[in-house]
Amino acid sequence: MIKVIIADDLGMLRQGIQVVLEQDSDISVVGLAADGKEAFELCGEHRPDVVLMDMRMPEYDGVYGTKHIKETYPDTKVLILTTFDDDETVSEAMESGADGYILKEMDNTKIIQSVKAVSNGISVLGANVYSGIQKRIASTNRRSEPANSAALELSEREREIIILITEGYDNKNIAQKLFLAEGTVRNIISRMLDKLGLKDRTQLAVFAVKNNII
Repeated sequence: MIKVIIADDLGMLRQGIQVVLEQDSDISVVGLAADGKEAFELCGEHRPDVVLMDMRMPEYDGVYGTKHIKETYPDTKVLILTTFDDDETVSEAMESGADGYILKEMDNTKIIQSVKAVSNGISVLGANVYSGIQKRIASTNRRSEPANSAALELSEREREIIILITEGYDNKNIAQKLFLAEGTVRNIISRMLDKLGLKDRTQLAVFAVKNNII
């Protein structure tokens, strides 16, 4: 069972999202929070697998909640669910340690799928958010920013795995697709993160776009 806390300052939205998530028998909403501070406090009480976090809330916003949750409960995943996809808000969320970023306009089924993916360690970016990252990176590249030299040191196998990560495959599916052991895939990804100085799969996907690997 995936335990979820929902943080949103609008009570009707909190309850509506709860109804959506609990349509799936694998998900249980264990707490509802009106801001980032309350979400953090509820994490201490319920130790959820996933926190669905709005970004803009009065006083204690999503940045506050995400940062404190990830620092204190690193195994808890924080999935941003908001209406804002501007550059500043997305950057703040990622810098705070969010494990994914999706928009409230997504279909209910996709929201459920995103919660499940994040709970399994797969970083999730909504299509609009990912598109925005691509555009910003393309703009930067047009200004002749030099490519990261580390990208040139990646093996063909590492490049194959990065491409599959950006397409949303988890370790098990990558292993099946490339005829590798799941542990081998996990080790290759870990080595890549160390080599590139990155911390998670989301940063790896951004790196792939920035360096024209995909």
